[in-house]
Amino acid sequence: MDVVAEPLTAAAFALYGDVIEIGRSEPRLINDGRCRRYHDLARLDFDLGGRAGVSLFHSDAVDLPYTCRLMERHPLGSQAFLPMSEAPFLVIVADDDTGAPVEPRAFLSAPGQGVNYHRNIWHGVLTPLGTPQTFTVVDWIGKAANLEEHHFEKPFTVTA
Repeated sequence: MDVVAEPLTAAAFALYGDVIEIGRSEPRLINDGRCRRYHDLARLDFDLGGRAGVSLFHSDAVDLPYTCRLMERHPLGSQAFLPMSEAPFLVIVADDDTGAPVEPRAFLSAPGQGVNYHRNIWHGVLTPLGTPQTFTVVDWIGKAANLEEHHFEKPFTVTA
């Protein structure tokens, strides 16, 4: 199966999570009027058995076409990925059918965009395009298992 990556927009991605970017809300002027705060851009959702944490992930790059062999989801909390560069990355999501990802979709990020995957949404692993990247990640931290992985018997290919 081939999946064609589409532009990452808030409307197209709404079923899976939030696009984090400037322009989705009216800014609040802060810091004596020198800074614009774009407020509350992602619905962070964490199970009470844990807490929010901030981590850094550094990922090797991939190229298109990309073969997706693995997807994951997190039942105990949302997971936000904020790239620390302007380079694009690939965002892959899928619906759930009795515990397995189905009907995958792929999105290409634009400069300045991050994503927040809602709780329990199947998503691909980090896939920066063309160059390695570092991401700030905000997600659930706790002792319980918060990772489910699905390895595809028949991987699918994402193209531009």
